Amino acid sequence: MSAKLIIDLAKCRLQGQSGVKCSYKHHPENKGFDSLLEMVRFALICRRCEAAPCVNACPQGALEKVASVSDDAGILKRANMLCTGCGTCAIACPFGTIYTDLIPFPSSVCDRCEGRLAPEEKPLCVNTAGDGSIEYGQVSVEGDLVEVFEGIIVRVNGGTTWEPFLRDKVSK
Repeated sequence: MSAKLIIDLAKCRLQGQSGVKCSYKHHPENKGFDSLLEMVRFALICRRCEAAPCVNACPQGALEKVASVSDDAGILKRANMLCTGCGTCAIACPFGTIYTDLIPFPSSVCDRCEGRLAPEEKPLCVNTAGDGSIEYGQVSVEGDLVEVFEGIIVRVNGGTTWEPFLRDKVSK
């Protein structure tokens, strides 16, 4: 069993940049954790409409639905280089689950520091998350933990990606 990033969304800042540092080596201003949060939020909040009006409404073709590990309607993915931040997707979403303030324009990436960590070393994001929202280690996926993407575990009340994630109901 390999180590995984464990994200507690209840502890994460909801809006704006997280301030978590990233050691992604290809560009120093990378905000990999913020990019990872966008993917996680799309996986947890998006209702996965079959018709996908948000995808169809995007004038730049920046949204697509990609297959997920479960046999559902797919997970929303945004092409950062195509997105202009116009907000058309948020307007088209019939459930109001796309928030324009969750869609930062700059392109960043999280590679989970694969192949770059010494034994027992933790990724820089874990060490710089002042709110304790990120952990790193070997963990069994059970209870409130859901593996949203390979190597990315999210703590979600009820342990399911299909229950709406409402910040008001989460204890702080």
